Amino acid sequence: MPVTTCVFDAYGTLFDVAAAARQAASEPDFSAIKDDWPQIAEHWRLKQLQYSWLRAVTGAHDDFWQVTQDGLDWALEKTGHDGAPALRERLLALYWELQAYPEVPRMLGALKEAGLNTAILSNGSPEMLRGAVDSAQIGALLDDVLSVQSVGVFKPDAKVYDLVGARFGCGHDEVLFVSSNGWDAAAASGYGFTTAWVNRAGEPVDRLPWRPAHVLSDLTGIPGLAGL
Repeated sequence: MPVTTCVFDAYGTLFDVAAAARQAASEPDFSAIKDDWPQIAEHWRLKQLQYSWLRAVTGAHDDFWQVTQDGLDWALEKTGHDGAPALRERLLALYWELQAYPEVPRMLGALKEAGLNTAILSNGSPEMLRGAVDSAQIGALLDDVLSVQSVGVFKPDAKVYDLVGARFGCGHDEVLFVSSNGWDAAAASGYGFTTAWVNRAGEPVDRLPWRPAHVLSDLTGIPGLAGL
């Protein structure tokens, strides 16, 4: 079947998750992190993901905003900045205003012009995702923003991927699913989607039972994978 529906993970795929720490580090009030902001961003993202996995397998679901705050608190303690409440608040505020990667608007525009369905499928809460979509000004290029909050479990539970077919009435083989997380792209492959892993950092492929169908360095090649 030809691709009718292109679905994107949000954080790290469409939106630059390192931007919050990078922006804070450039501000005079938070110069204390000018040298170690990359470590803060890396630890924050890793713990955010780890906590979502642990909550999924133990059934201890919570709002992704809580998970995001917990991950940041760990990252700040790890890097010696846990005694800086103003920094914590600034980083959290910036996370609501993440910008899209430069190629995102043109890529989504090409998909929409061709008549394909476009959507986000994310662990993020609806409020968080709305903030990011509005900040990046890409709402008009998306048909929907799907959050795991409606099923009460984080990726890679199959109930999350079920949301795509329920919303668009499409078969698994009509979906191109795109994620910057290798484990997410792999799990979606196992689910039955055609997948593209956006491997911006050039990391090895995860050793899992499934592999993404395509590996890209950015999102510019997505229209081509969709048959455009």
